[in-house]
Amino acid sequence: MAKRFIPVLALLCVSAFAQSLPSESLEKGTWELGLWTAGGHSVSGGTADTGVWNAGVRVGKVLTGEHGSGFLRGNLEYAVDFIPAYLLVFPSQTSYAGGFDPFILKWNFTNGRKVAPYLEFGGGVLLSLDDVPPGANNVNFMPQASFGVQIFTREKRAVSLAAKYVHISNAGLATPNPGINTIQFSIGYHWFK
Repeated sequence: MAKRFIPVLALLCVSAFAQSLPSESLEKGTWELGLWTAGGHSVSGGTADTGVWNAGVRVGKVLTGEHGSGFLRGNLEYAVDFIPAYLLVFPSQTSYAGGFDPFILKWNFTNGRKVAPYLEFGGGVLLSLDDVPPGANNVNFMPQASFGVQIFTREKRAVSLAAKYVHISNAGLATPNPGINTIQFSIGYHWFK
């Protein structure tokens, strides 16, 4: 599935630079409210054979005007994600959790018309009912990075598609600390005001 998703994402990004973004959708001072869901699987470097699914709400604000030129032109946004549903499926158990990402920095590439790619980096905390991974701890941290596109369906409305890397680890609060490295794919709908 991942091999099919990445070329589609790349094609959307390339087409973004041939068009210009709807006015006022991503200008300085704009607020973003979004609903999203993501899912994926663990990759090497941590606990293996782990599936994840999560859903949340995003609140963000564009902090700067446009900077740069050409395809790098864009602006900086700060966002917070509230994640009331986080499901982790291990071979021996399924764990339910909730999370909060209080620190997300997002660079919106604003050179397109209907499609605006973005890069974001962030982190937060995940609180689970069981130890995640099994035998570790129920408090974990989630540094993450993602690359995605916002496809504007009309002025101030967009669908988002993204691929993100999320590391889940207790940061040494407990031993062992095997961590979970995941690649997740997300889809969302966003309103800009």
